[in-house]
Amino acid sequence: MELERPTDAADFLAAAGELLTGREAEHNVILGLCSRLRESPDAYGDENPYFLVASHRGRVVAAALRTPPHSLLLSESEDERATEAICAAALEAFPALPGVVGPAAVAKRFADAWSARTGARARLAIAQRLYRADAVTAPPRVPGVLRPYTAADEETAVRWLDAFAAEALGGEAAEDAREFLKRRLEDPDAGLVLWEDERPVSLAGYAGPTPSGIRVAPVYTPPELRRRGYATALVAELTQMLLSGGRRFCFLFTDRGNPTSNSIYQQVGYEPVADVDLWRFG
Repeated sequence: MELERPTDAADFLAAAGELLTGREAEHNVILGLCSRLRESPDAYGDENPYFLVASHRGRVVAAALRTPPHSLLLSESEDERATEAICAAALEAFPALPGVVGPAAVAKRFADAWSARTGARARLAIAQRLYRADAVTAPPRVPGVLRPYTAADEETAVRWLDAFAAEALGGEAAEDAREFLKRRLEDPDAGLVLWEDERPVSLAGYAGPTPSGIRVAPVYTPPELRRRGYATALVAELTQMLLSGGRRFCFLFTDRGNPTSNSIYQQVGYEPVADVDLWRFG
């Protein structure tokens, strides 16, 4: 197994781009991060991003990316030796990792290998399902309209982003909600929108453009305003807006244990693609 350490996003994509774009949906987070890193290498922190490409007999079989202090991101890989090699290289580069994110089977292999090498306990923190949409099925009409985020929404957005992190991420968000909001608003390829029914009632965002698509995230409605169709309407209209703007696909992630979110997104045109897991190391 040969390992290559590209120095920047452009070199990383030159080496691993064919692997990543061959399964664009599965690799939408890695591709989306690279689209931002090419323009702004320090967009996700002061430390240099970490890129790794694994090849066997001249063919790229796996790739990994980390923007410290966040978790390591893994590509799809059917070669177990690549996962072991990436684990060894990551341990050499980092004395500790907060976690690893990747396709369920690959992430599990890495977590087992990391635990065996370091003694750190690995636990499955978030089990997600990746969805993709290339068309929108209009949901039943609900009161309200989609509108862009404005500066007047800052405190509401920060409060809701904190609540989203506590609920969807188990309180393990890698950064402060206000910092996340600032970074999202500085990204020319990202944004936030709200559903307003006399007042803001739901929030959604988008970021991470890939060659053909873009990711919808986060999506949050306060508990007291749920089961009224607001999030469904918001995601449907946002998805249509992004598709009409030239994107071929939209991607989003759900909690596999939440039957409501897995159901409502399928109702508006999203189809399941793969399972993606976050493992935490402690």
